[in-house]
Amino acid sequence: MSTSSNALPPVVDTATWEKELAALRVREKAATRELDAIAAQRRRLPMVEMPDYVLEGEDGPVRLAEIFGDHSQLIVYSHMWHEGAEWQCSGCTGFTSQFTRQLGLEKFDARFVVVTQGPIDEALAYRRKVGNKMPWYSTANSPFGSDVGAPPDGGFAVNVFLRDGDKVYRTWHTGGRGVEQLSHLFALADVLPYGRQEVWQDSPEGWPQQPTYSRWASSQEIAEAYGEGRS
Repeated sequence: MSTSSNALPPVVDTATWEKELAALRVREKAATRELDAIAAQRRRLPMVEMPDYVLEGEDGPVRLAEIFGDHSQLIVYSHMWHEGAEWQCSGCTGFTSQFTRQLGLEKFDARFVVVTQGPIDEALAYRRKVGNKMPWYSTANSPFGSDVGAPPDGGFAVNVFLRDGDKVYRTWHTGGRGVEQLSHLFALADVLPYGRQEVWQDSPEGWPQQPTYSRWASSQEIAEAYGEGRS
């Protein structure tokens, strides 16, 4: 761990600061245009028709096509699940805790849900425990999780689906740091002077740096802040 109470950016006059900011803005705009181009390519991806999966929801069995509700598009986050664990993956718990209001996404004709390999009763109990507000579904009795890159005791993933009538198609998938790009937490942290303060980041000498993940909120902390047992 490297820290310094004197780790500060250099102080300059306004004209110098604006010049440096303008130079950075050139790179920021280039990155924005590249992200636009990537999104355009994503919209041109082919898709794969999915089987008629049946998952478990709060009200019982539900077909994948029904999870869309009134929308034609669906984003599914596969939440890691370890059988018998008191606290599930803190990264998954933290990521999904960010999404509490989905009206804006629904305006784009889409729904965003969580699926997990845990039995539905246990999954819903964990959702309440950590104060999660998203709709949850279980793939414990379905091959769906394994088929979309999130097998039992496996990793996390984001998958996107399109519905046409009763047919469902898989249109996009990502995992690892691809999921990170969908988090507003890291987007905000990255504009801070000290960034995420993790050792892998390229930071000036003396900047506070700690082991990767050490600043991430734990599942217990999330439960204490938002869950059903919070004070």
